[in-house]
Amino acid sequence: MSISQTTTTSFRVELLQAVHNFDSDTFKIALYTGAADIGPNTTVYTTIGEASGTNYTAGGNTLTVSTTPTYGTNSYNVVTAYVSFANTSWNNASFTARGALIYNSSKSNKSVAVLDFGADKTVPAGTFTVQFPTADANSAIVRIS
Repeated sequence: MSISQTTTTSFRVELLQAVHNFDSDTFKIALYTGAADIGPNTTVYTTIGEASGTNYTAGGNTLTVSTTPTYGTNSYNVVTAYVSFANTSWNNASFTARGALIYNSSKSNKSVAVLDFGADKTVPAGTFTVQFPTADANSAIVRIS
């Protein structure tokens, strides 16, 4: 199985169809083990390969949009639209995750982006935090150039 970091292909098309609204929809993040097969062709949230353990609930956490859709010029001098989320945590947790899926629970759990942590990340009994990159035209988690 594999986890491939990307915005999903269906999300890119759905943006042009005005499916996702980052000002009003509810976005969630689910965690996955290395047994998951998520990547560009993932269209919706799935429980297959989802992490499990103490203080992790299937479906993951609700995300807070920290930077509503805006734009800036990236390091290649290209105007880039972007949006970002606040960091999210699972407290008093015990589980292992290899990646994550951001999805829109307001729109039939349609996928947005897959995150690859690069390796298994294990929390034996503590806080597991997904820290999002700087919200700018070069680094925001969701960018369109």
